[in-house]
Amino acid sequence: MKRTFKWAGLAFAVALLALSLINASWLAPEPVGAPKLIAHRGLYQMYDRTGLGRDTCTADRIYEPYHPYLENTVESVLRAQKLGAWLVEIDIAPTKDGELVVFHDWTLDCRTEGEGDVRDATLAELKDLDIGHGYTADGGKTFPFRGKFKGAMPTFAEVIRALPPRGKLMINFKSKNPKEADLVARELADAGRDPANSGDGFYGHERPISRIRERYPDAWAWSQDGAKKCSEDYVAYGWTGYLPQSCRGETLLVPLNYQWAFSGWPNRLIARMEAHGGRVIVIGPFGENRPRGLTLPEQLTEIPASFNGYVWVEDTFTIAPALFSRFDDRTPEEWEASETALERRRAASGD
Repeated sequence: MKRTFKWAGLAFAVALLALSLINASWLAPEPVGAPKLIAHRGLYQMYDRTGLGRDTCTADRIYEPYHPYLENTVESVLRAQKLGAWLVEIDIAPTKDGELVVFHDWTLDCRTEGEGDVRDATLAELKDLDIGHGYTADGGKTFPFRGKFKGAMPTFAEVIRALPPRGKLMINFKSKNPKEADLVARELADAGRDPANSGDGFYGHERPISRIRERYPDAWAWSQDGAKKCSEDYVAYGWTGYLPQSCRGETLLVPLNYQWAFSGWPNRLIARMEAHGGRVIVIGPFGENRPRGLTLPEQLTEIPASFNGYVWVEDTFTIAPALFSRFDDRTPEEWEASETALERRRAASGD
């Protein structure tokens, strides 16, 4: 009996050593390249997420503005790229008359003086709205952007035309309707833009993403459910050295506060994903009412230096310059306002 236990213990030790070597990050090849930032909504006004629900208006709970940009505008997209964003995430919505605009919300009531669904309005009606109308940082006493963004809701075509030669977009489908993918494809074709060549990405519900994959099989397209499944499967089975089928050619999300749960992180995991055409995105800390991306520059230091994948960022105005100082074109006034805003946010969160 003792001999049996001895051999069982030895076998267990050998197996443990083998798994340790299989998942040893330091034994994997050094990843090539640097991290690439995905600027969520371009540059946008950060807001208080306390008690945030699915349909909560976020324009009337912004922090004191520290830059002059609003999300999903041409100026926001261009400045985010100029500061070093690899991809700028935008939200698209079809209009009643078959056009395509860039706007986050399903309805107009929060950010504009309009009412009802975006999809029930014509392009002319949307172009007549002030998309900065509803923003307030003091409970409605003042509206710092009101009147400054009338007619500023861009069409998808306008955003594409404004992009610099190396500009890249991460296009978010807010609905489950695959016909919206057809509208995006129409606009891309009209602009002579092939997303596989330009490096654009797509994400959203599985139905529009499936349509995009049919049209552009070589482009980066991922569904939120698919990325979640890949991440969960990798945590469950990645320690064996096997890359789950759900991750092959797919996208894996690594929360900042759960990096430890991903076997072989970072180098071995990256090698496995790259070998099967997959991509890795580091997102913000997972938790209730947490934003998807990073909100503070110091969070970059929590990501391993060898990581060469994508980093989802909320506050691009402060985080991009921290990573790519050579692209920091902020004026002294903008820098000072950014630092003051960061200190206020750190104090409020206790970080």
